[in-house]
Amino acid sequence: MRPSPAKRPPVAATPMAFVQAILRAYAAQNKSPSKALEFAQITPSQAKKSNAHITALQMERISSFAMHELDDEVLGCLSRQLPWGTYGMLVRASLTSPTLGVALKRWCRHHGLVTDDIELSVEELDGKAHIRLRELKDLGAQREFGVLSILRNLYGVACWLIDSRITLEQVQFAFEAPAHQAVYPLMFQGPVQFGYTEASASDHAVSELVMNASYLELPLRRDEAALQRMLETALTLTVLQYRKDRLLLTQVKQALAMHPQDTHSAEDLAPLLNLSPRSLHRQLKEEGTSLQVLKDEVRRERAIELLQRTRKPVKQVAESAGFQNEKSFIRAFKQWTGQTPAAFRDARHRSGKAPM
Repeated sequence: MRPSPAKRPPVAATPMAFVQAILRAYAAQNKSPSKALEFAQITPSQAKKSNAHITALQMERISSFAMHELDDEVLGCLSRQLPWGTYGMLVRASLTSPTLGVALKRWCRHHGLVTDDIELSVEELDGKAHIRLRELKDLGAQREFGVLSILRNLYGVACWLIDSRITLEQVQFAFEAPAHQAVYPLMFQGPVQFGYTEASASDHAVSELVMNASYLELPLRRDEAALQRMLETALTLTVLQYRKDRLLLTQVKQALAMHPQDTHSAEDLAPLLNLSPRSLHRQLKEEGTSLQVLKDEVRRERAIELLQRTRKPVKQVAESAGFQNEKSFIRAFKQWTGQTPAAFRDARHRSGKAPM
């Protein structure tokens, strides 16, 4: 019997600087962090090494323990504590929204009721959605950790609400690049810029996440039961668990349906999505699918609809569905349904569901 491969040890990529931010929160409340460090299996001497790293699980454990022990979900990053359950309350207040855009705007408005240190907003400009965090007060030594944590939390919640990866086109932070800047693209899955200065005149530093504005139109896919399950493990909330980007898949399928004879290849389709063929293939692979799979779905749906609802000859149905000839259409249709297009239509006619 062949031995099973050894499991790889967890990657220690989280900078110790984040742990040190949590220790400052303990110091601000004159409390000892010893139990939190022990729970996360971090020694006091390790915690002092600024260039050291821990695993994501260790970070999750110390964060969760500290939030409960300090009763502060922002871990000393704002001038007032946000008691345990505050962010769950914000999600619940947004859960009945019809779209992600409405949900995020509610989240930002309600967040303003619990703190006046920062201002969160969602704005649309030239087809882009900008989720902005404006610093209204000096956040001091906790600035980086606070801005990062709040935007990362909001990003994770947005993905969770629509059960989809959200592809970020730009992530911009007002503060200068920290020594551990290499970890940022891992947390946001997008290009990151530091030292960002907002184009419009403003006395306040602004950090922001930029995405396609169409994400804001997607419906929410969660309910109260899902929220209860999520809150049990809220700190594990990451965008990496979402394999599918529902907006990308929707855009690809819409383009295939609208231009059936002009989208036979990635080279034809990619320009319609403002992507390169290579990027299109790569992004679809990341979402666990392929262009061929999506083409088959769209063609099958279109062909069945035409066979059921119209009297168009099979050759015209093939063309309308995006096939280059009738022979390839018949072969594909038999693979999908086990019948030829003509047999499928005849069966519908015999069942009393004749085409119009």
